[in-house]
Amino acid sequence: MFKNSFIQLILVQIRDFYREPAALFWSLLFPVLMAWGLGIAFSKKPEQTKTIALVLNEHQNTNSFERYITKSTFIKKTDSISGTSFFYIDYGNEKLGITHYIIKPVNNQQAELMIKRGNAALFLSINDSTLEYHFDRYNSDAQLSYLQLSSLFKGEVQLSQQSEVMPMIEKGTRYVDFLIPGLIAMNVMMSVMWGISYTLIENRTKKLLRRMVATPMPKWEYIASHIVARIILCFIEAIIIFSFSYYYFNITIEGSILAFIILFLSGIIAFSGIAVLIASRTAKTQVGNGLINLIVMPMMLLSGIYFSYHNFPDKVIPLIQALPLTMLADGVRAIFNESAGIIQIWKYILILNALGLITFTIGLKTFKWY
Repeated sequence: MFKNSFIQLILVQIRDFYREPAALFWSLLFPVLMAWGLGIAFSKKPEQTKTIALVLNEHQNTNSFERYITKSTFIKKTDSISGTSFFYIDYGNEKLGITHYIIKPVNNQQAELMIKRGNAALFLSINDSTLEYHFDRYNSDAQLSYLQLSSLFKGEVQLSQQSEVMPMIEKGTRYVDFLIPGLIAMNVMMSVMWGISYTLIENRTKKLLRRMVATPMPKWEYIASHIVARIILCFIEAIIIFSFSYYYFNITIEGSILAFIILFLSGIIAFSGIAVLIASRTAKTQVGNGLINLIVMPMMLLSGIYFSYHNFPDKVIPLIQALPLTMLADGVRAIFNESAGIIQIWKYILILNALGLITFTIGLKTFKWY
C-alpha cells in the first residue's frame, strides 16, 4: 500500500510538470537550444580578426617595421579615409583556423587606450632596431598573439637577438584592470535579475502577492521596496569586490567617483526595469528561470566581461555595444582605467535610465497580482 501511494505521488508530480507547455519548453527545449547555439559558436573555428597597435616615433615610418616581416606573409594597405598605411597579416590554415592580424601605426597614448578598452591585446614598438612586444604576461589572448606573430616575423631564430618582450604592469593596461570592472557590472545584472525577478515570480507562485495586494499598501510601493533593497545590496557587494581588488591587485578608481555612483545606479535601474517586466506575468518558477537565463546568459558571453567583444566579427559589434551590460561594463572601465567623468559616459547613463524607466512602467502596468 505504501509503495503504491508513493508511486502515485511521484506520477502526480510528473503529470503536473508536463501539463505545463511553458515549463516543458524552458526546462527541456531551451537548454538544448542553448547547447546548440553555444556549441556552434565555440566548437567551430571561424576566421578571426585581431588588431595590433604599432607605435612609431617621429623618426620612424612603416618601412622601419617592414624589415621584420617576410614579404610573403603580409599585405600593406592604405586606409581610404585617413590615408594611413597598415599591415594585414594572416596566420594559420583551414584546419587550425585563420587569424587575420591588422597592425595599425598609432602613437603611444593611442596604443595604451586600445589596450585599456580591449581593442588590442598587445602593441609593438621599435627601439634601437629591437622589436618590442608590450603586453600583460597574464593575458592568455596576448600571449597567443605574441607566439603567432613572432612565428610569422622573419627568422625568429635570428630575430631572437632583435626582439624583446616588455611586460605591461601599468595600471589600466593589465588584464585584471579589464576584468574587475566587468565583474562589478556583471554582478549588478545577476544580483538584480535573480534578486528581483525570481523573487517576485516565486512570491506569485506561493500566492504571497495576492495577500500583499489585499492590504492598503500601494502596489508600486511593494515593487519599489525590492528595487531599493537591491540598490543597497548591490553597493555593498561592489564595495566588497572593489576592496578586495584594491588591496590584492592595487586597483583604483582613476576617474570620477560621482560618475561611478551615478552610472552604477543607472545600471541597477536598467536591470530592475527588465526584471520587473519579466516577472510581470510569469506564474511558474521554471518559466522564470528560463526567461532570466535567456537575458543574462547571452550578455555574460557577449558583453566583454572576461574577454574583449572586439574579438567577434565587426558586423555584430554594434549590436553587442547596444546591450545594457556592455554599456555598463564599458562605462565602469572608462571610469576605472581612463579617468573618465560624467561628460565621457553621459550617453550610457541616459540610455540605461531610459531603458529602466520604460521597462519598469510597462512591467508595472501589466503586473499580475493574482
